[in-house]
Amino acid sequence: MSDREDGGSGPESEDAGWPVAFRGVTESVVTTLSPNDLWNVAALGLHPPESPDSPDEPGESAAVTARTWGNTRTRRNFHRRGGGYVQFTRDPVDFADAALSIYEIEEPVLASADAWAEVAAERVDAGESGGTEWEEWELRPREAAVECETVPTVSRGFNAVVEATVAASRLGVDAYDQSTLRDRLAYFEAVGRTCGDRRVERAFDRLRSHLDE
Repeated sequence: MSDREDGGSGPESEDAGWPVAFRGVTESVVTTLSPNDLWNVAALGLHPPESPDSPDEPGESAAVTARTWGNTRTRRNFHRRGGGYVQFTRDPVDFADAALSIYEIEEPVLASADAWAEVAAERVDAGESGGTEWEEWELRPREAAVECETVPTVSRGFNAVVEATVAASRLGVDAYDQSTLRDRLAYFEAVGRTCGDRRVERAFDRLRSHLDE
């Protein structure tokens, strides 16, 4: 069970459903309210449960799971508030900042979010891997909205940003080979700068800036 201080930011609704389908790991960003009354923005991978009730179509309300690694702001805010806002964005700069920096905003939903869900978060498991403590959370939607509908396209540039942030976030972690991570980072940066647009290029500029901090 999570150590909630309150019931979250809104009333629970049994009718709320996810605005997207989940198949495999879905990358998202999550905003959680911090003690300074700003919304912390972080990257969060979402896993559908392995059950017939898995939300593999939009509108399903079954829980998905996510893990927080270490003593992050997202973890602490989940404990304090019992939830947050899961968002789905295709903006590479927002994603890079969320994954690799302390990124705070005044309102809970990013301007770049195509869809979002206000979720209840309940801790269901915890453990340790490679010297890092993790906690697993079940997330259930209480309110959701689609802000923008678009024809889906495959962007190698945006995908390269996602993979590069994964490699970058593991730099300095003893459980991972640092040389391999730097090779991956260089590879995905080359792909992104070749295949991406100006926002992807800016995302890699931001990534390098975060690593130099």
